[in-house]
Amino acid sequence: MKRSGILNRQLAGALAELGHGDGVLVCDAGMPIPDGPRVVDLAFRAGTPSFAEVLDGLLDELVIEGGTAADEIRAANPEAAALVESRLPELRLVPHEELKRLTSGARLVVRTGEARPYANVLLRCGVFF
Repeated sequence: MKRSGILNRQLAGALAELGHGDGVLVCDAGMPIPDGPRVVDLAFRAGTPSFAEVLDGLLDELVIEGGTAADEIRAANPEAAALVESRLPELRLVPHEELKRLTSGARLVVRTGEARPYANVLLRCGVFF
């Protein structure tokens, strides 16, 4: 048994398959998920697990070069905006419709139970060397 880190077997396995440049969408419970990317659905109840918990857990495990979020996040969900802006110095903001379009190119989607709007970020994997 693992001692620490991500314990969910599907998520841990999916993370191990990621490479440089791969996209990982961390999304709220309402984000439409296109056909194509592998999906690990962690949603249990509204708010559980939270966007912040899942994002922080993933950032502890992955090397991330940057990310993309919807520019609507600032007005509709200032707490989530502050979170992604503080965690991702290389953050690009695009219209929500553009973020949804970009999601189709993600390698992995991690759905949270977050029930606040626009709590979505598309992470871009980096390398540790």
